[in-house]
Amino acid sequence: MHVLISGASIAGPALAFWLHRHGIDVTVVERAPALREGGYCVDIRGVALDVVARMGLREALRPLEADTLENVMVDERGRRFGRMPRGFGVIDPDDVEILRGDLARVLFTATRAQVRYRFGDSVAALRQHDRGVDVTFAGGDTATFDLVVGADGVHSQVRALAFGPERECLRAMGSAMAIFTAPNHLGLHRQQLLYSGLRRIASVKSTHGDRDLMCAVFFAHRDDFDHRDVPAQRRLVAAAFADAGWEFPRLIAAMQRADDFYCDLTCQIRLPTLSRGRVALVGDAAYCPSPLSGQGTSLALVGAYVLAVELARSADLSTALRRYDERVLPFVRRNQDIALKLGGGFAPESPFQVRARRLAMKLMPYMPGSSLMMKLAMRGIREASRDLELPPPIHPPAAVAPESIVMGTSGQA
Repeated sequence: MHVLISGASIAGPALAFWLHRHGIDVTVVERAPALREGGYCVDIRGVALDVVARMGLREALRPLEADTLENVMVDERGRRFGRMPRGFGVIDPDDVEILRGDLARVLFTATRAQVRYRFGDSVAALRQHDRGVDVTFAGGDTATFDLVVGADGVHSQVRALAFGPERECLRAMGSAMAIFTAPNHLGLHRQQLLYSGLRRIASVKSTHGDRDLMCAVFFAHRDDFDHRDVPAQRRLVAAAFADAGWEFPRLIAAMQRADDFYCDLTCQIRLPTLSRGRVALVGDAAYCPSPLSGQGTSLALVGAYVLAVELARSADLSTALRRYDERVLPFVRRNQDIALKLGGGFAPESPFQVRARRLAMKLMPYMPGSSLMMKLAMRGIREASRDLELPPPIHPPAAVAPESIVMGTSGQA
């Protein structure tokens, strides 16, 4: 079997890893000219931790973990309160919090010797027939594959070609988010500052050895949005936080210069099936749960693992893809439904809600049983993240030594 994967972020290389282990020939095409660095912290929890362990990559991730010491709330006047230990997305002690770019580099390093990576190109056209899928690349080349997998994100080109317009599967959640890096002028050391204001929230945390600040901002937005118009997105973020006080004028100025700026709607991708003929989807292209869930990376890792196992188990492609649907979709739906519940109250809608939330966070560290209350509040996410029995791996891989992971700017295959 010869498989083409579109997308070299998380889901694509993870799928390539397992396909190669099962003896399947893999090519990964990526629109960017090289592996993309940057991105905010992502979380790996639940059964996704089992997937990482089965990949033999757990020790390779350990030195790259964000290892946040504490979270602190901050208001528009810069007053800090409500200190909480560890990363905000860490629910259980074994959970992994890691920069998206670091995780992508680990997966790329673990696959680049066995998988063909084709950077600076993309899928332009698909034509399915009984013997395979004829692919035309943006660069003009053509090739035929037995299966094409879209792992190319929320705005997947492969999905658009095989499944139809994005508007038929994208579910907007009434807000937008932006991520960018700024100099650490606050002097944070393994800390995350959390701001909650009227219809907007923000997270600012130290990273890269405390050299930089990784900023993630969310704000209410229900109007038209063009994910390709970056200047308009920067203006949108600047307007949303223009009167937010605190350090936002300086952070917004840094945002205007940031070369890793990313902005998009918070949304979900909901499809009734994850394949059409000889084209399948994995990761955000198939079932983005929205960044508000903290489950996108875990779903991508789990989905990639299950798809590869089912392809290796069955000689019939349609049977393998049906089993992929049957295993993964119920798991996806439960995690997406959790995100919808969280998304409804992601930011205060009135000044009263702002004050109430801040008061609760101020009192939380002093309340008896506060840690138990937090565990109960996160119970839904914890249970949803574990709600899948993984099929056994066909060829268990050997562990990848941490020292084999290349740090710094990633190269191009």
